[in-house]
Amino acid sequence: DVAIYSLSLREVGNALLRARDRGVAVRVVMESDNRERTVPQALIEGGLPILGDRREGLMHDKFVIIDRSEVWTGSLNFTNSGAYEDNNNLIHIRSTKIAENYIAEFEEMYTEDLFGTDSSAMTPNPSATVDGLQVETYFSPDDGVAARLVELLQGAQESIHFLAYSFTSDDIAQAIRDRESAGVTVSGVMDAEQSKSNQGTEYDLFLQSGLDVRLDGNKGLMHHKLIIIDRSIVITGSYNFTASAEDRNDENLVIFFSPDIAEFYFAEFERVFGLAQQP
Repeated sequence: DVAIYSLSLREVGNALLRARDRGVAVRVVMESDNRERTVPQALIEGGLPILGDRREGLMHDKFVIIDRSEVWTGSLNFTNSGAYEDNNNLIHIRSTKIAENYIAEFEEMYTEDLFGTDSSAMTPNPSATVDGLQVETYFSPDDGVAARLVELLQGAQESIHFLAYSFTSDDIAQAIRDRESAGVTVSGVMDAEQSKSNQGTEYDLFLQSGLDVRLDGNKGLMHHKLIIIDRSIVITGSYNFTASAEDRNDENLVIFFSPDIAEFYFAEFERVFGLAQQP
């Protein structure tokens, strides 16, 4: 089961067709605006139906469920630029409980044809334990993602590091500024193009508040949607920190409570931060 905003990687398309030919049940949901691209159309012509969302809000998810027991998710669209030019992250979770969450979301879209504000909160295991680690799963726009992010940010004691493609959420930004005012170390990188073009971008307000927030130095997109709290909590997924992600789009977000996982993501943060442009 694949829910993907955009698909142009021929390797992925061919792999889906080969899986179908092996007898694997392959189902795909996409953003309708991107369904007309070359690779999705080749899949459709090859007999693999792809359901589009057919609505104004975006089907912005990026996840794959394999054998009802594994989930791949993160910020990566299955595109050439996403894989080879942009900053992205992808994580592989082996857990039937986490898979159940994503299956419920996928079935709601693929089987019930419910997208965006028509969907309902029905995640079977919103908090689960995977190999001793606490993992939380959220979907927009029905699970109140922003409220949970604000709650976690308000609990930050030492540090908040973030990488944001698009950041226009006043509530999330205010929670970050409040913790910085309370002595928490804050630093971040935002995509340069989005920060310059977004109406309501938080970048200027971050700078005015004295936060160490920079614009990325990547010629491609800084496409991460990542927050690391106290180097022990990782927040990632398809969810940009925007009102559209909260209120209109189909999005997924996963939270890991694990210093070990946080160190992997912090290494990526340091790499991107080191290449970023100082204001």
